[in-house]
Amino acid sequence: MAGLRQKGGRSREASCEWLILGDIQSMKTVAIIGASSDRSKYGNKAVRAFQSQGYRVFPVNPRETQIEGIPAFQRVGEVPERPGTISVYLPPSVLLKLLPEIQARGCDELWLNPGTESPEVLAEAARLGLNVIQACSIVGIGLSPHDM
Repeated sequence: MAGLRQKGGRSREASCEWLILGDIQSMKTVAIIGASSDRSKYGNKAVRAFQSQGYRVFPVNPRETQIEGIPAFQRVGEVPERPGTISVYLPPSVLLKLLPEIQARGCDELWLNPGTESPEVLAEAARLGLNVIQACSIVGIGLSPHDM
C-alpha cells in the first residue's frame, strides 16, 4: 500500500491522514463559563443545547466537578484546548475580571448572553481584541432555550 498514489501524487495513507486531521480540526468546541448543574438555569441549558448540536462542550464552573455527565473545569484556562466559541453566563462584574484569562485562552467568538454585558465589559473586551457577539448563544445555534 505504501507505493499506491492517488491523484495529486499523495499516497493513500497520506490522503487518509489528511482527511482525519481535517475532520478533527473542524470539530466544533465550546467552553461555557457559568455552566450549571441546575437544569432550569441557562448555563445548563447551554450545555445541553450545544451538546445536542454536535459540539464538544467544556463546562466551566469553580464549584462543580461534573455538569450533565461532562467533567467541569474550575477556570477557562484549564480547558484542555482552545475552544472555537466561549459562551458566558456570568454577571458583568465577575466577567470583567475573567476577560484577561479568556483572551489568554483564546477563542474565535466570545458570546455574551443577555445580562452578561456592560459598558465596562464591552470596552475591555474590545481593548483585548476579543470578537464579541452580544446575543443568546443557544438561539445562535438554532435552538430555543425554552425548549431545553
